[in-house]
Amino acid sequence: MGSEMCIRDRYIKPTCMDFETCIASHSSVLMEGALGERLKREYGLTINGSVAMADLIYSQQRRLALETLWRGYMGIAGKYNLPFLATTPTRRANKQQVIQAGYDEAIIGDNVRFLRKIKETSNIEMYIGGLMGCKGDAYTGAGTLNIEEAHDFHHWQAQLFKLAKADFLYAGIMPVLTEATGMARAMSDTGIPYIISFTIQKDGKLIDGHTIDYAIRFIDDNVSRKPVCYMTNCVHPCIVYEALAYNFNQTEAVRTRFIGIQANTSALSYSELDGSADLQSSSPADLAEGMMKLKSEYDFRIFGGCCGTDDTHMEEIAKSISCGALS
Repeated sequence: MGSEMCIRDRYIKPTCMDFETCIASHSSVLMEGALGERLKREYGLTINGSVAMADLIYSQQRRLALETLWRGYMGIAGKYNLPFLATTPTRRANKQQVIQAGYDEAIIGDNVRFLRKIKETSNIEMYIGGLMGCKGDAYTGAGTLNIEEAHDFHHWQAQLFKLAKADFLYAGIMPVLTEATGMARAMSDTGIPYIISFTIQKDGKLIDGHTIDYAIRFIDDNVSRKPVCYMTNCVHPCIVYEALAYNFNQTEAVRTRFIGIQANTSALSYSELDGSADLQSSSPADLAEGMMKLKSEYDFRIFGGCCGTDDTHMEEIAKSISCGALS
């Protein structure tokens, strides 16, 4: 099938549905690509405050830059008639960091409302996620919390996303099982659908040494409302493919529950990438090929970008997964 035939120019008006139904009923869903890295590289913005990107919405210039990136990704989703997931840039906007930065709880609702206004001007099927993250280092696990501490720590932010009526919650790059479980409990308390996304390595394990299979089963067994699914982010598809090849991850829990990735364009390890001065990037075609391998062999359904990605990568990914769904 030629690439021009894969573009769904026979536009289908989006069907209104809830987030859980979207994930269950679509074989391919597009998630946003990189934001922070592109804002630094392409717009020359400095992002070094204690809440990272969460306060960008309070500057007209930065709001415009952020909106431009989102609209680029939204346009790609619309072109290939794919549902689109976007998350608020609030991974570091926990209660401690927000107070330290001199803001108050309004920052969470303000971010959801900003993204909702962008959504309302589009004609695509789009879902707004409230992004949350670990207290400590997402790449080493340093400073992370135990289950009880994490539940208490993340409750504040999760409840604010509930008040703001986010469509789903998203725990990004979670390195250790204890804090991921506590955060899952805080998210479960809201009644909002949520996703847990792990920091994983090529050995098939989280940073703390737990296998993907064990982590999924443990969280599912220790929350009142299970995550909609599990994902990984800030990692190259080839690392994920290697991680899933281990026998201990060849399980029903992994096959049916671990279904998404926000991919880096580099296959370097977390330690090699973290703080790298130079952009590490593989070609859009190579990245899309890696994504399709996860789709065809492990039934992945959610595909987004992380470090190194831009519109060219996301376009190639969208084209590939859309063609795969049609073939």
